[in-house]
Amino acid sequence: MAEKKPSLGQDIAWRLEAFAYDVAEALARAFPIDAVSDFGAWLFTRLGPLTSAHRVAETNLRIAFPEKSDAEIEGLLAEQWAHAGRWFTEFPILDRIIADPSRVEVVGAERLAAIRDGAGPVVFISGHFSSFEIMPAVIIHSGVTCQITYRATNNPYVDERIRRSRFRYGVRLFAPKGTDGARELLRALSRGESVALMNDQKFNGGIAAPLFGVIAHTAPGPSSFALRFGIPLQPMSVQRMHKARFRVVVHEPIRLTDTGDRNADIEAGVRTINAWMEARIRERPAEWFWVHKRWPSELYKRKRS
Repeated sequence: MAEKKPSLGQDIAWRLEAFAYDVAEALARAFPIDAVSDFGAWLFTRLGPLTSAHRVAETNLRIAFPEKSDAEIEGLLAEQWAHAGRWFTEFPILDRIIADPSRVEVVGAERLAAIRDGAGPVVFISGHFSSFEIMPAVIIHSGVTCQITYRATNNPYVDERIRRSRFRYGVRLFAPKGTDGARELLRALSRGESVALMNDQKFNGGIAAPLFGVIAHTAPGPSSFALRFGIPLQPMSVQRMHKARFRVVVHEPIRLTDTGDRNADIEAGVRTINAWMEARIRERPAEWFWVHKRWPSELYKRKRS
């Protein structure tokens, strides 16, 4: 089915957005890495609270941490905006960050080496922790052949630039989210390649499983792939150490139990993944992407009323 051609007005708006992206990228690449990161933190700390996303982040924090005081929630809100700003401005220069060995420490690198050398394939899972784009770069730089899932932006000109940025730091194999992407992932796993998925965002129609004690609909894909091919889930997380310096942790693999009841086993896998995500978020709460509506929509409506 052919894609609908955008209107002239929409096309002009997209091109202007792409031009703005080019200007921001050029500026980012003209300054030292830490200066770019600091600017992002400064900018988002001031602008973030003025947006509707601030209410979403506050609601999420109150869902996750009902025991925290108003002052503690306010502190986390400010911190998460600083982290979000650093991530946003660092993205166009991630290739520079990855190219500096002093900026990325990998804990558990031997697990990646084992996957590369024949212990794979695996289903990599992670969440939107800190500068999360560093995770696929580390996987690829370790020599593991891996299909990386992504969600295309609505603006095709900006999407082309994002793909180009990812290409600069080594990511070559993309599988779009959706039915076509799922087929690509299945073909990759059949070839003995690994796949990587983010599994911490809302997935309408997904498995209803608790996250921070509240039901959160979660994509079953990673658990389904792992069970179908009899391979482990390989969790990874990214931690910000100081400014644009990071620790990437390759955690203990998770092996799901195959009882023969596929639906029950997938649900158990989703619950296991959500528990792992929650544990990582609790460890470093300010570094998660809180501006996404992770829980059912009615919770956000209720908080506004």
